[in-house]
Amino acid sequence: MNLAYDQSPDTGPAVVCLPMFSMSRTATASAFSPALAGSGLREIHLDLPGHGDTPAHCPPTSQAVLDTVCAWLDHHLDTPALLAGGSYGAYLAAGIARQRPDLVRGLLLVCPGVTIARHSRNLPDQPPLDAPTGWLDAAPTALHAHLDAALGHRTPAVVATVLAALNSGGPGDATFQQELQSGPGYALPDEDADATFDGPVSVITGRQDHIVGYADQFRAMRHYPRGTYTVIDAAGHYLPYEQPTLLRALTQDWLRRTHI
Repeated sequence: MNLAYDQSPDTGPAVVCLPMFSMSRTATASAFSPALAGSGLREIHLDLPGHGDTPAHCPPTSQAVLDTVCAWLDHHLDTPALLAGGSYGAYLAAGIARQRPDLVRGLLLVCPGVTIARHSRNLPDQPPLDAPTGWLDAAPTALHAHLDAALGHRTPAVVATVLAALNSGGPGDATFQQELQSGPGYALPDEDADATFDGPVSVITGRQDHIVGYADQFRAMRHYPRGTYTVIDAAGHYLPYEQPTLLRALTQDWLRRTHI
């Protein structure tokens, strides 16, 4: 249950933020802290096993990662927490709400993975939005294809912000991450469970997200009787860095519904 983490000095209820795959708690803070600013919540940003500064001390499966996070929550928190996550972190947060709803007060799911197998994701079939010439010049060539698919707000400034997030925090364990992502245990065993979570939920997606899409997330809303769903134009998979003002507005709405 030893996870590297940072927390804010606030004394309010806890909001635990889980990172995107391969990213660190530093990147998660840069994504979510501006949206949570002024809330008085005690922000806690975790590095998952094999990510950032946390060693790979569990088997390379999503269930083992989820169990490790749940053990951390059991050990460090006395009351249910708000969970916020992006992409894989949101996939895990939704899984925790299914498996351990006693730990969860509400969910903020940004560009969440719904189905882990890439071939089964319902992705947008529209072409990417226009972008200025040379908008990807600052990015390493190896990242061009990924960023071209991932970004809806396609400007050099957004690329610079995303690159800074990708390069922030501890180094992680690349071997563990590769084994996790390519192994049979990448999907949670209850991914398709017909379970509901009754707490306040906000699901925020990008209209131009060609990594996880937005349609699967809308269909998943049947699991959230108190859920709000939003799809944002000119936003992709790195939505917190592409549309921070809209993310803050939607996060504040979610916080109002948590009655904190």
